[in-house]
Amino acid sequence: MRFFLMALLGLFVFGCQPKPKRNIAFYVNISGEPTTLHPLKGSSDAYTSRVTGYVIETLLTKDLDTYEWKPALATDWSISEDKKVFTFKLRKGVKWHDGKPFTAEDVKFSYDAIFDDKYKAISMRPYYEGIEKVEIVDPHTVKFYTKTNYYKNFDISAGLSILPKHFYEQDKGKAFFNKNIVGTGPYKLDLYKRGSRVVLKKYEDWWGFDLEGQKEWNFPKIVLRFVGDQTVALEMLKKGSLDFLGLQPASYVKKAVGPKWGKEVHKVRTYNKTPKGYNFIGWNLKHDILKDKRVRKALYHLVNRKLMIDKFEYGYSVPAAGPIYPDSPYHDKSIKPIEYNPKKALSILREAGWKDTDGDNILDKVIDGKKRDLSITILEPYEGFMKYLTVFKEDAKKAGVDINIKLMEWNSFIKLVDEKKFDAIRMAWSASVDWDPKQIWHSDSINGGSNFISYSNSKVDELTDKARLIHDRAERIKILQKVERMIAEDVPYVWFTYKDSTMYAHTDRIKKEKDTYNYGIGTSFWDFKSKKRVEE
Repeated sequence: MRFFLMALLGLFVFGCQPKPKRNIAFYVNISGEPTTLHPLKGSSDAYTSRVTGYVIETLLTKDLDTYEWKPALATDWSISEDKKVFTFKLRKGVKWHDGKPFTAEDVKFSYDAIFDDKYKAISMRPYYEGIEKVEIVDPHTVKFYTKTNYYKNFDISAGLSILPKHFYEQDKGKAFFNKNIVGTGPYKLDLYKRGSRVVLKKYEDWWGFDLEGQKEWNFPKIVLRFVGDQTVALEMLKKGSLDFLGLQPASYVKKAVGPKWGKEVHKVRTYNKTPKGYNFIGWNLKHDILKDKRVRKALYHLVNRKLMIDKFEYGYSVPAAGPIYPDSPYHDKSIKPIEYNPKKALSILREAGWKDTDGDNILDKVIDGKKRDLSITILEPYEGFMKYLTVFKEDAKKAGVDINIKLMEWNSFIKLVDEKKFDAIRMAWSASVDWDPKQIWHSDSINGGSNFISYSNSKVDELTDKARLIHDRAERIKILQKVERMIAEDVPYVWFTYKDSTMYAHTDRIKKEKDTYNYGIGTSFWDFKSKKRVEE
C-alpha cells in the first residue's frame, strides 16, 4: 500500500511539472551531468565540454562546412616564415560575462594555466608541450613561440580555450569553480541545479551579434538536461520537455515511431564528415590477470559484436578494428576486427595456463603462489550500455570466465578511473580529423593523463613522437598506421563499433537550414519557427 501511494505521488508530481515556456528556451539532453564546470579540470569530460562549448571561446574557430579556420576572439593571424611564431591580433571591445574587458593577459594566462599544477590540466599538456611560451606584445596582440616542430602547433594555439585570468586566479576553492563558469561566448551561466540541469542565458553583449551576416545562437535560453535513459528522454521530447536528442539506432528504429512522429516530433538520419568515436572496454594493464595479452585477446574473442550490431544497432554500425574510425585516412584498412570465436578464446586461455581445477565452471590459475579465478569486474557509467555487457557476460560464462558488471553514477565512476581503482571500465572516446595518439596511448600520459589503463609500448611512443614532427600529412599517415596496428595487436581495449551515420530527433517548433553541415549537425544555426515570444 505504501509503495502504491508513493507511485501515485510520483505520478502527481510528474504530472504537475510546468510545461516549458514556448520560444523561451531550447531544451537539449546531454545524457549525463558534468563532473565540474571548470574548463581546465573537466577538459576530458564530454559532459563538461557540452556546457563549456556555449560559454568559452577560442582564438579562432572552425567553419562547419569547410573546416577552415575563421576569426573568433582573434580577428587576424599570421605565421612566421620559419613556422615557429604565431601572431594573433585580438578582437577589441570584447567583455567577459562579468563585464570585465578581455585582453592579451587572459590569453597568456590560459596557456600558462595548463602547465600550472594548481589547475590539474594534465590531460591537455601533450597537445601544448610544443609551445615554449605566449608573449604579450600589447593589450590586443599575442605571440605563440614554439619549441618543437609539432605539426599541430598552430592548430592547438588557434584552438586554445581562453579563460578570464581575474576569475580563475581567485582563491575560492574547488566547490566554487565546480559550479561557476565565466566566458566570452554567446551564452552565460544562468543556473546550475545539481542532478537536474544547466540553464544558459543569451549573452546580449556577445561581440558576434554585431557582425554582418550573423546567423548563429538564436535561442534566448538553452537548457541542458542530464537524462541517461533514452526511453525517458524520448518521452520528454514528445511532451515538449526536450527539443533536441541524439538517437541510438535502437531508438531510431523501434522507439521513434507512432502518431506524433513526423508531425510534432521528427527523427533524422544523416551523413557528414564528422569523425566517429567509439565505445570500448579498457583493461587495467597493471592488473595481475589482465596484464597478460593472451587473456585480453581471448576475452575479445568472447565479444559477439555481430549480434550486438544486429540486435541493438540494427545494422547501422560496423565492428571496430582499432582506435581509428574506418573512413579516416589514418586507419590501416588491413587491420581486421577480432571475431567472436569462443573455441579460439578457450584455446588461447588454455595455452595461457587457465583451466577449471575445482569443477565450479570458472577457469582458474595459480598466480604468484595463489589460485585465482578468471573473474573480472567492469565498471559501467551508462545504463543504456548494460545490454551489451550482459551479452558479453553470458557468452563469457559459457567459456568459464566470470564477468561482473557494476553500474555506477558518473562522478563516482570518474573518481575510480582517475585513481586507477578498477579491473576494467566501459567508456567512449570522441574522434578528431587528424589522429594524434599521444594523449591516450603514450607512456607519458599514464600519470594524470588520459592513458588511465597504463598502456605502454616503447615503439608506439617512439613512432608517435616521430609522427608529431612530420608536417607532410601523407608521410605522417604512413607512420601512424603502423602505430594503430601495434596498438590493435596489443589489445588494450575491446573496441566495439563505429556508427555509419548520425541520428537525432527534434521537435516541430525547430527551424533549421539543413539536416547537417559537413562537420557537424549545426544546432547553433537553429531557431524557432515562430518568433512570437512568451514572457517568463
